[in-house]
Amino acid sequence: MHDNPELYRALADPTRRAILDELVRRDMTLFAVCSHLATEHGVTSSRQAISQHLRVLADSGLVTSTKVGRTTVHRLDPTPLRSVAQRWLRTDSPDRTT
Repeated sequence: MHDNPELYRALADPTRRAILDELVRRDMTLFAVCSHLATEHGVTSSRQAISQHLRVLADSGLVTSTKVGRTTVHRLDPTPLRSVAQRWLRTDSPDRTT
């Protein structure tokens, strides 16, 4: 099990967590992410700031981006979250008490 400091850094920011809240519902373009953050979460950051947040999320492995024509579609990849959950939520440990 390897630590992923980028994952913890990505999750530490409330705007990035709001982005993940939106991406868990559906894949989105940058424009859609910005729109939903403004209407659903009251986040009024610039497109450039949201793009930077998406980059941090991508660096952590939480978001993948795919070019579709002239747009880029962002999607959640929950794999890094699963590895973190498995780290602390193991039920097969003999020392674990319930």
